[in-house]
Amino acid sequence: MTDRSSALKPRDDPGRATAESGVVILDGPDGLAVTMTADAAALTADSLLEAVKEARKSLAAKSGRSDERPDEEEPIGDAN
Repeated sequence: MTDRSSALKPRDDPGRATAESGVVILDGPDGLAVTMTADAAALTADSLLEAVKEARKSLAAKSGRSDERPDEEEPIGDAN
């Protein structure tokens, strides 16, 4: 099995979520589009935030930093 962390080059451009007709639409790079119920989108958002925390911890450990971002104080991305 291929290690997912090395199989794909990470993107720097974020996806954008919108609400339309009672569903959430996530538009991403290269034409990615996913339509989800509000509940599925909320669970996806929770999962993404947890993955962000883990990824940042991993990067901090690799760089030897001990200044992890506080969960509630630093924004994860641009809110706009």
